[in-house]
Amino acid sequence: MLSERAKQVLSAVVQMYITTGEPVGSRAVWKQYKFSISPATIRNIMADLEEMGLFYQPHTSAGRVPTELGWRIYIDALLEKRPLSQKCRKQIRQSLKEDRDNIEKILKESSKILSSYSQHAGIVVAPKFSTIILKYIEFVQLRKNSILTIIVGNRGMVYHRVISAPTVISQQDLTRFANYLNTSFTGLTLGEVSQRLIEEMKKDKARFDTIWNKVFQLSQHMFWPEREQIYIEGTVNILNYPEFSDVETLKSLLVAFEEKSIIARLLEKTMRDAKPQVFVGSEIEQKELRECGIVASPYMSGDSVLGTVAVIGPIRMNYASVIPLVEYTAQVLSEILAKNE
Repeated sequence: MLSERAKQVLSAVVQMYITTGEPVGSRAVWKQYKFSISPATIRNIMADLEEMGLFYQPHTSAGRVPTELGWRIYIDALLEKRPLSQKCRKQIRQSLKEDRDNIEKILKESSKILSSYSQHAGIVVAPKFSTIILKYIEFVQLRKNSILTIIVGNRGMVYHRVISAPTVISQQDLTRFANYLNTSFTGLTLGEVSQRLIEEMKKDKARFDTIWNKVFQLSQHMFWPEREQIYIEGTVNILNYPEFSDVETLKSLLVAFEEKSIIARLLEKTMRDAKPQVFVGSEIEQKELRECGIVASPYMSGDSVLGTVAVIGPIRMNYASVIPLVEYTAQVLSEILAKNE
């Protein structure tokens, strides 16, 4: 159990380190926070906190830097969140409402907002494809073996995907199959459509003749895309922090942003737990992101988790302001998508 003085010193060192990125000394803490105790007493408290594993000294003549345990105690027990200003909340809400009928634009704008206000990388994971409710589907032949699939879903979602056919399928057959899907399966999720098609095919093989079978196989590629859609903005902001000046560290981070599946796997935990979370350093399973701090929150429709919004930055990010930003963006996104149902 930390004493009140120890809590004050821990909080002061963390906040100064967030600002400067440099090891923090006892005299600097005393000057900055005007504590009623002497620099020597602060130095002793910092030494005690180091023994407890909350600080470390990069070298003997340096001040202290928070360890991951120090960060975790600060975030869980000492952090005082700074509410977003009314002006900021109004700007975020207005920005997202401008494109409320186009879910893709809303999600992209959300990632831009997170990046712009935090000055870190803003991440938005789109709703899982299998949960989208089918409103309309269309197939358009582009070339002999190339077909454009257009799916209109709930929440204003419109998806386009070009898929390759192993053989030529006429536009007439494509239209026929699309009409069948629109007549029989609108109102179902794409996951349910896929399952029902398989069941229908087993029950009535004659109906699914050779051509329909080929179109059916193509439609499965559209219903189950290989990757979740993830929107990332502001990766260049990361370059401003000396923590990422090391070539290997930067390379690992850029790999994570390029291979979006790495970020998707990390944020799945937030979707499973359905609550805002903060991950620091080695708490992150993905080794490419272990030099980072991550604040993530799910956005919902009722009790169902649709996706995740997040900010990724250095471990010393300003959690007091980033956490409210992420939570509010998720809240507004949830409200807009609920109205688009």
